[in-house]
Amino acid sequence: MMSTNTQNLRNVVLLGHSGSGKTTLIETMLYEGGAIKRRGSVETRNTVSDYTDIEHDRGNTIFSHQMFVNWKNNKINIIDTPGFDDFVGETVSSLKVADTAVIVLNAANGVEVGTEIVWEYVEKYQTPAIFVINQMDHPKADFEKTLEQAKERFGNKLLPVQYPYNSGAGFNAIIDALRMVMYEFPADGGKPEKKPIPKNEMEKANAMHNALVEVAAENEEGLMEKYFEEGNLSEEELAKGITIALAKQQFFPVFVTSGLKDMGSGRLMGFIDDIAPSPAERPPRKLENGGEISYDPADKTTLFIYKTLSEPQVGMVSYFKVLSGTLKPGDELINANNGEVERISQLFVAEGKDRTPVSEMVAGDLGVTVKLKYGHSNNTLNSKGLDRKVRPMEFPESRIRKAVSADSSADMEKLVTALHKIEEEDPTLKVEQSAELKQTILHGQGQLHLDLVKQRLQKEFGVKMNFGNPKIPYRETITGKSDADYRHKKQSGGAGQFGEIHMRVENFYDGMDEPTGMNIRQKDIEDLPWGGKLAFYWCIVGGTIDNRYIGAIKKGIMQQMKEGPLTGSHCQNVRVCVYDGKMHSVDSNDISFQLAASGAFREAFQNAKPQLLEPVYHVEILCPDEDTGDVMGDLQTRRAMISGMDSEGHYQKIIAEVPLAEMHDYGSTLRSITGGRAKFSMKFSDYQLVPPNVQNELVKTHAGLQEA
Repeated sequence: MMSTNTQNLRNVVLLGHSGSGKTTLIETMLYEGGAIKRRGSVETRNTVSDYTDIEHDRGNTIFSHQMFVNWKNNKINIIDTPGFDDFVGETVSSLKVADTAVIVLNAANGVEVGTEIVWEYVEKYQTPAIFVINQMDHPKADFEKTLEQAKERFGNKLLPVQYPYNSGAGFNAIIDALRMVMYEFPADGGKPEKKPIPKNEMEKANAMHNALVEVAAENEEGLMEKYFEEGNLSEEELAKGITIALAKQQFFPVFVTSGLKDMGSGRLMGFIDDIAPSPAERPPRKLENGGEISYDPADKTTLFIYKTLSEPQVGMVSYFKVLSGTLKPGDELINANNGEVERISQLFVAEGKDRTPVSEMVAGDLGVTVKLKYGHSNNTLNSKGLDRKVRPMEFPESRIRKAVSADSSADMEKLVTALHKIEEEDPTLKVEQSAELKQTILHGQGQLHLDLVKQRLQKEFGVKMNFGNPKIPYRETITGKSDADYRHKKQSGGAGQFGEIHMRVENFYDGMDEPTGMNIRQKDIEDLPWGGKLAFYWCIVGGTIDNRYIGAIKKGIMQQMKEGPLTGSHCQNVRVCVYDGKMHSVDSNDISFQLAASGAFREAFQNAKPQLLEPVYHVEILCPDEDTGDVMGDLQTRRAMISGMDSEGHYQKIIAEVPLAEMHDYGSTLRSITGGRAKFSMKFSDYQLVPPNVQNELVKTHAGLQEA
């Protein structure tokens, strides 16, 4: 492998919807660069990128994979990413360390929803982007339609560098408007023959060429004047101008390829080599703790871990980018996130599943190391004396939640331990031990995401996991007012227990009037840990209950509020006035008044028009226009309130408020309705009243469980 410096590095990530042909295109790129001698295929399960058993079983990219190829004098690092939005975490982390995004579109299907998702992150990270309209050999390939859709969604900065001379099953020629030449390929692809552009295509090619010249002239001082004087620019001047335009995200070139037939990938590689920015040409990276960092190999060393995974017989494997300095085996670095010292024992470059040891890595390069003790994804490692911390990657909120269980308590312990190991690798996965619901909840991006976790648990850890619907964190409140008297009395020889409380409960809201007919001695309004408030009023006069029992009475009320009378859910937004009672000089104690308060609250609450509240989520769905009716119809069966509709590119955006109880398995349903061409996001909105018929059913079910 060639030695390299920062200027000779190109870091590209391939992005796109599942089925756009990223993995096949990468295989061709590696073949064109001489990194492999034979091209593999997804069908025969022998590609460099998709090498895991799970990917072979499913026939799709599930994890991001790092590879490289030497092209002329440069080293091009390539990262393949999954196309399903269930695995968006792999895409986000890969984009974090890439200097150029190659967005692959399916020429037959156009711009698909998976591409919409990744574009949001391309814009967020301000990453230069190249578009590739792939699969031009597909019988239904439509370059013009795909280009038009891409411009509608991503803007007029998209400019075609090439277009197909003849798309479809007979595709074998590409007209290049930058070099003003036609590439004609042999039937089995490979190295093309350069030919003059046919006369009937010259007008179209010239128009594209002039648009590229204008972009170049606008971005390099002096070129615009020369362009006006001479009407053209040299190839070197063109390259200089569009390099600047690409780096500034003022220009997104569009290429055409057939990854399957090895047509056009060599020209794409040449463009990446010549025009795509090296890490040294990217803007300095802003740091979370102030300041910035440039890709300077002469500086002290800083690296950022963008991905970790656990491998059998190897342990923790860490993928990183060197942000500054020169990294060598044996270097000791300080983890800025936890202060721990890490020794980099070995350095590798990745070639899919294979890893090649190297003696050093310079700023801007991508590498792999193993067996870090304290390093995880999103961690920054520095040379001693440095105080740098890279802004962490931000991942989308989870869209699906499942209760998980095992066949035995011993298996459950193993299951939770294994889940936490996978959680360390996958920042989009969250394991929650819910004390409120008394369940272990797994949060993920979609059913496919959680199914993959289940498969990994069985194959890698030998643990079986069962899925179930999680309980809903309902809340209980009251809409009326009620008084209750409750006496707790227990006599069993010697000192007994005695406490009597007279209590009023009513619905509480900010700004409400003070209670009438009460002699308020003390009041306390506190925010409850689970949301909402408790307003506690001490209105005892004449010493009927001693002040020293206030704490015990509040404790009794809180115990009952943690497991409400209706469904055992948390209570909220209640005002409690304790205004009378009795105590005994010998038998009264804390436990007596705690139990009395709990009983009085339960009785008063049940007589104050209790009402169940349910969590409602703000849901946004992006779907093709032709599927809008079916998606809306399904939402209506889920008690959804449609709050708006809008168009976004050639998609329809549906905005709705939907109860969490109705969102079970929504991702799978949406994928089935739209053929996988839709996406959705959901975020907690608020708690709203449960309809009476639903409340009655829930109360009845809870009562049955209590009896059982």
